[in-house]
Amino acid sequence: MSKYGVVAIKAVEMSSDGFLPDEAWLHAAKEVFGDSVSSIKKGCPKSAFLGLAEEGAIKGVPAGNYTKSKDNKSYALTAFELLKKHPGLTNSKKELWQSSCHSEHKAHNGQMDVVIALWEHSLLNT
Repeated sequence: MSKYGVVAIKAVEMSSDGFLPDEAWLHAAKEVFGDSVSSIKKGCPKSAFLGLAEEGAIKGVPAGNYTKSKDNKSYALTAFELLKKHPGLTNSKKELWQSSCHSEHKAHNGQMDVVIALWEHSLLNT
């Protein structure tokens, strides 16, 4: 599992313990990445996580207003919907990404790591 997947799992645990999702992500990212400020602040995976949380898609995390990101939220929600129909896409991150962003030329930036980790750990409301 990627480090952003680990952050997502830890952030769900922290959210269930009372942290707001954005605070939970920050604490989890600091725990996983230590002193790597750029990795901690990386917006795409964080926005994917917060977008899923915002829509109430993550078990134990109440829906709310957590992100201003439209694109990353959309990519994550689309990937989630695709996984509901085609769970095997967890084995093809590239295909899941291309189907989520509707582009073959855009590279994923951690968003699919978040969605796949949450999916594989049964932390998404299906």
